[in-house]
Amino acid sequence: MAAAEFAWAVPPDHPAFPGHFPGRPIVPGVVLLDQAILFAEKMLGMRAERWQIGNAKFLSPVGPAETLVFSLQPTPRGAIAFTVKSGDRDVASGSLTPSAP
Repeated sequence: MAAAEFAWAVPPDHPAFPGHFPGRPIVPGVVLLDQAILFAEKMLGMRAERWQIGNAKFLSPVGPAETLVFSLQPTPRGAIAFTVKSGDRDVASGSLTPSAP
């Protein structure tokens, strides 16, 4: 399986923004992980019942209307390593392991 890249424009009206944080909206880390999982499922061509998060690092805050690039790379052990960038800025990285459907 080959590596893949996916772009995602953060909706300026994303429902997480009003509570995270008022006056300075920031995309919660769980939203970035959810998006990484959706792209991993698209790359694999299947949905997984569960995902294990091997690790996750959140390096830089993301605001409304930013365009993020998710780069996904399968590993020899069956995990999917991911990185997230906004332009040249590193936003997040980690690894995901799917369970069988």
